Amino acid sequence: MDAVQQQDRVTAWLARGGLRPTRQRLTLATLLVGDGENRHVTAESLYALTTGAGDRVSLATVYNTLRAFCTAGLINEVVVDGARSYFDTRVDDHPHFYWEDSHTLTDAPADEVRITGLPDAPAGMQVARVDVVIRLKRA
Repeated sequence: MDAVQQQDRVTAWLARGGLRPTRQRLTLATLLVGDGENRHVTAESLYALTTGAGDRVSLATVYNTLRAFCTAGLINEVVVDGARSYFDTRVDDHPHFYWEDSHTLTDAPADEVRITGLPDAPAGMQVARVDVVIRLKRA
């Protein structure tokens, strides 16, 4: 994919979320979705990628931009434990494997997961989504 196609993809992605294409958003969106591949990143890993790409963005800006992408519905946050969040560019409902030894998150096969029931949501609430994270460790 050439640079023009990548730029068009990123600009269209931001427009789907109603976000202005600022320099920082373009930089981060290019790293996240520029090549069309899905990714699971932490704020820290995305910050490290900006350094490698030669376009420094502060860690605070990375966090704020990831939150803006989530609010716009462009990515989902997957919380693995209270201290670790991953941001997933694939926004459809699907389960994840969390690899405890490498601290990585990958997609799990959705067709092999069955959720047969959920409790009723409290009055005035509705279920927004169900996150399934399957934690893996070496046997």
